[in-house]
Amino acid sequence: MRLLTGTQLAFNIGFYAVLPYLATHLGSGLGMAGWLVGLVLGLRTFSQQGLFVVGGALTDRYGPRPVVLAGCGLRIAGFGWLAYAGSPATVIAAVLLIGFAAALFSPAVESEAAREAVRHERDTGEPRAHVLALFSAAGQAGAFLGPLLGSLLLLLGGGFRAACLAGALVFVAVLAGHARLMPRADAVRERERPRDEPPSAGPALAPGTVPVPGRAEPDPHAATRPAQPGRSSWRAVFVNRPFLLLCLAYATYLVAYNQLYLSLPAEVERATGSQTALGWLFALSSLLVVVAQLPLTRWSARRVAPRTALITGLVTVAAAFAAVPLTPDGPGGLLPGAALVVLLTVGQMLLVPAARGLVPDLVEDRCLGLATGALSSVSGLAVLGGSAATGALLGAPAPVLWAVLAAVPLTGAALACALPAGRAGNG
Repeated sequence: MRLLTGTQLAFNIGFYAVLPYLATHLGSGLGMAGWLVGLVLGLRTFSQQGLFVVGGALTDRYGPRPVVLAGCGLRIAGFGWLAYAGSPATVIAAVLLIGFAAALFSPAVESEAAREAVRHERDTGEPRAHVLALFSAAGQAGAFLGPLLGSLLLLLGGGFRAACLAGALVFVAVLAGHARLMPRADAVRERERPRDEPPSAGPALAPGTVPVPGRAEPDPHAATRPAQPGRSSWRAVFVNRPFLLLCLAYATYLVAYNQLYLSLPAEVERATGSQTALGWLFALSSLLVVVAQLPLTRWSARRVAPRTALITGLVTVAAAFAAVPLTPDGPGGLLPGAALVVLLTVGQMLLVPAARGLVPDLVEDRCLGLATGALSSVSGLAVLGGSAATGALLGAPAPVLWAVLAAVPLTGAALACALPAGRAGNG
């Protein structure tokens, strides 16, 4: 678990040392049009979120170790390629490679973290939530440190290429650590067997499976074969109207969140004349999550229904965009950007746990894995189209740009009103 927690920290340090500065590099450095910059960022998100189901299926089939190693290798190649890419075609190819790499290693690491948390709870009695909270905090700490590393490289004159190469070096270290320390699938299954049961009798958890009191134990062979949802499972998910509404509402959030990498850099460039302060704004967002996510989620789960938290979060995200043209420039011109980051992050902390918590209420248990992957895939597809559209608006007058961006999560909030309320009071 220490390896996995350190991995999550390193993943985000390497990733966020590069991503916040990508839009400005594409626009100012390579001269791409706004719509093309938005398309490239949308492709990056889609190649990651949209293909999470692929990484999860491969992890089920081959175990986490080879999938993590392959993902790290592809991320190293992607960052190296992006550092020297100079044409739209090579940039798009590098960005797709970077996104697909995360679609491999992120589900593998997250599912293995869940398995380890369950094993730790079984062995020690410590609630698995404590272990997973530490895992999440490590990821946010990496998201805090990564932009600062990128800003430092920019201040030292290294430029975007140096940030890409630094990110690649981080993943080289992660690849080496996992190649040496991460156990193979057979060793993981052997460790999870109860000591008093023979090898053929020990039930094994599939990667990411969390046992729920009152439910039947999983199939003993689930960890050694991939899930194979039948046609009825796909139909049960994709003709499920409430679930599709949730997907669309969640997609409006992800389109809005993607503006941290598209519209926020443009706003910082407008206000200060450079992107140096961008890292500090990303650090502010991550610090807010590290400090406030657990208390806010605990409060919201006990007092409001998931649908209410989802709607409130989407309205808060809309307020983040509406506040930008209404906020007077503060010291250094960063006050509108700071207002955007703070409100968007608060909205994110409210709505993401609520949306994830609604999924089990909307689909059958046998379809839960497929539905979870579909939630990310539908959102990734929406970002692909939405980012190109909002990128084309970057040259529009500020009131028009920010009003359109605010309308996107407001639309999601309206869609969410048609969802069932969900269960509150169990957080």
